[in-house]
Amino acid sequence: MPTRRGFNSPSPSGNAVRYALLLLVLLLTVGPFLWQLSTSLKGPAEDIYTRTPAFLPQHPTLENYRAVADTIPVWTYAANSLLVAAVAVFGNAVGATLAGFALARLRFRGARLLLGLFLATLILPGEVTIVSQYVTVRGLGLADTLLGVALPGALAMLNVLLMRTAFAAVPPELDAAALVDGANVWQRLWHVGLPNVRGMLSVVVIFTFIGAWDDFLWPLIVLNDPQKYTLTVGLQYLNGTFSANPRLIAAGTMIAFLPIVVVFATLQRFFFRGVEEGAVKG
Repeated sequence: MPTRRGFNSPSPSGNAVRYALLLLVLLLTVGPFLWQLSTSLKGPAEDIYTRTPAFLPQHPTLENYRAVADTIPVWTYAANSLLVAAVAVFGNAVGATLAGFALARLRFRGARLLLGLFLATLILPGEVTIVSQYVTVRGLGLADTLLGVALPGALAMLNVLLMRTAFAAVPPELDAAALVDGANVWQRLWHVGLPNVRGMLSVVVIFTFIGAWDDFLWPLIVLNDPQKYTLTVGLQYLNGTFSANPRLIAAGTMIAFLPIVVVFATLQRFFFRGVEEGAVKG
């Protein structure tokens, strides 16, 4: 007797097409990083310009990573990037949480106007305000400092709106029960709001870290001292040194990429839990 499928059950051919598309997307997204990793591990005796280059290194070596560290102060650049990213993550995690909770749960005059202003700022691309940002940072005496690099990204309006949406999705009955129990605003935020928006908060942390770590244009404008360069600026600034040896370029790329993998691997369980629960914990 043939097995009956449900109304929305995909056919075997449909499943095959889905898996084929998933494999194609996986190849297009992960393939370049795997190729860079393979190139960074290849020794000087291996020809990477052949018509059919080998994907796996014949003689894997970490010499390229040591050569990058010997050529430029890559660890100093990485520490600078980590400091900038830490300030940006802290500012967005705290500021976006407080602002999002206020817009979603507190009633005050001008809340709708303030929300409209936040939405209006999303229309302007970052390049439009970059001159005014630099003038402001220079006026504060923060030009050519890592704090001047981190300060404009310490609070993003998009993150505020994301946190507002997450707090607004929390059932109002939870807030009402907390009010009956005599909880104040801070207790409602800490004991009712935050446990239910942990997934969205992890999204804010992940994308803020990636944005601050990978930013190139703003640090290039603010910083003049080579010892204060972030990792992306330092690698691109010395790209001419690496031009004759793409193995070193690949090694530098992997050094810049690995911290992003670590951050995402650390927070992914909160990220996917928030997606599954709809940002509301039962």
